Amino acid sequence: MRMHSPSLSELHAFAAAARLGSYSLAAQELYVTQGGISRAIARLEEHLGFALFERLGRRNALTAAGQDYLQAIEPAVMAIEAASAAARRRRHGPQLRLSVIPTLFSHWLIPRLPDFNRRHPQIMLSFAPYRRDDPLNAPEIDAWIRVGSQHWPAGVEAEYVIGRDLIPICHPRELQGPNPIRSEQDLLNRPLLFHTNYPGNWASWMQARGLSQPCPAPVADFETVALLVQAVAAGMGTAMVQRCLVEEDLASGRVALALDAPVHIERGYFLCQQGSRPPTEALKQFRRWILEQAGPGAVSD
Repeated sequence: MRMHSPSLSELHAFAAAARLGSYSLAAQELYVTQGGISRAIARLEEHLGFALFERLGRRNALTAAGQDYLQAIEPAVMAIEAASAAARRRRHGPQLRLSVIPTLFSHWLIPRLPDFNRRHPQIMLSFAPYRRDDPLNAPEIDAWIRVGSQHWPAGVEAEYVIGRDLIPICHPRELQGPNPIRSEQDLLNRPLLFHTNYPGNWASWMQARGLSQPCPAPVADFETVALLVQAVAAGMGTAMVQRCLVEEDLASGRVALALDAPVHIERGYFLCQQGSRPPTEALKQFRRWILEQAGPGAVSD
């Protein structure tokens, strides 16, 4: 019998490019070159006899025929991936594949992972690359840890873990000397440092503390928490951050709590999984462990 189906690598290239709208992003996801994605899709189009994509500006958009073909083959491709991942787990023992947002990963999760390994030495942890626009549906990933509040992609079950406590931090010397920080106004009179992605942190804190004055302008903003904390530790100013991201810096004395005045925000870090997939035993163990690490504030949403 003549085989009409193309190669699985061509189907993966097509499905990834269709989902991401970009050959280069598809190449990053599949760990191949952009040229490899382009050639695979060209072979697939030649095999099928019609165009799958059309160029719209800088984006690759599906043609009507491409959309129909994607709907027909994507469930089968995902089923093959899921079956293969399950087979590998049976052969090599329990494996937990996670994708974690880098900020929480480096500042909070990694220092705690040795404890998980001691408690569950039979579970092999594997970490997938973080993607900002991830639809959270890859069959080879068991769960994701992402920042958010209420709005999640369809089919995703999200459970709050940590990150809703917002606190002001400063250099330790700001709490000493002739003019120490003792009040909200003392704090706001210092140079303020902002997080580029969350410029509203200061305004949210002021509102929660009942301060009606306009939020002072920042003297600088930084794209990552690590840089923000480094600037505070250098004495450049004060910053507003999620408590869980600076626990080690506070414990070491590198920075200090400017005021014992935390406020609660809706944004936090959530453990996400596909609702259509029953959690593996390894994921159940990880969920119990991470909620224990987060403490009594970790409750289901």
